[in-house]
Order: sequence, then C-alpha cells, then structure tokens
Amino acid sequence: MAPLELMILKTLDAGPNHGFGITTHVQTVSRGLLDVEEGSLYPALHRLEKEGVLASEWSTTPAGRKARLYRLTPVGRKRLAKAQEQWAETARGVNRLMRFA
Repeated sequence: MAPLELMILKTLDAGPNHGFGITTHVQTVSRGLLDVEEGSLYPALHRLEKEGVLASEWSTTPAGRKARLYRLTPVGRKRLAKAQEQWAETARGVNRLMRFA
C-alpha cells in the first residue's frame, strides 16, 4: 500500500474530513515533515471511493463553502488495519537494516 493511502485512511479514522482537511491534518501531525499534494490526493480519494474504501457526500464547511466530505466504510476500516500491520512490518525491517548495515 502506498504511504499516501495509509495517511488518508489514518486521517479519516479520526472522523469524516474533506480534502483540504486531510492535507492540513497530515502536515500538522507530521510537524511539516509530510506534505500531500492536491494532484495526488484527489485522484487517490476518487480511486478509494470507487473501490468502496471511502464514501462521500457534499457538505458545507464552517466557512460556508461546499466541500466533499469523505469517511471510511467498513471495507476502509479493514484496509486500514491491514495497512497499519504492513507499515509496522516495513518499519521493523528498515530499523533492522539501519542497526546492522
């Protein structure tokens, strides 16, 4: 699974959000170390929705703008759990390599 997908799913695990909110959350939580580009984010959101991982609906933001609000589906929650396991395994492998390389 691509890191972008994991970031999207993990962000939406906290609750529904719109694209800009996902971007802001990733940047804030990572203290600016991670950046999500619009050109990558929206195609990923549309693909995940098409796959049934996300669902969306139009909503009005507190600023009065129309925005598509994305949320995890039950399929999305399962995919997130699997992605977290895969990421943890990858991180363990990289940590081993860094200690012994």
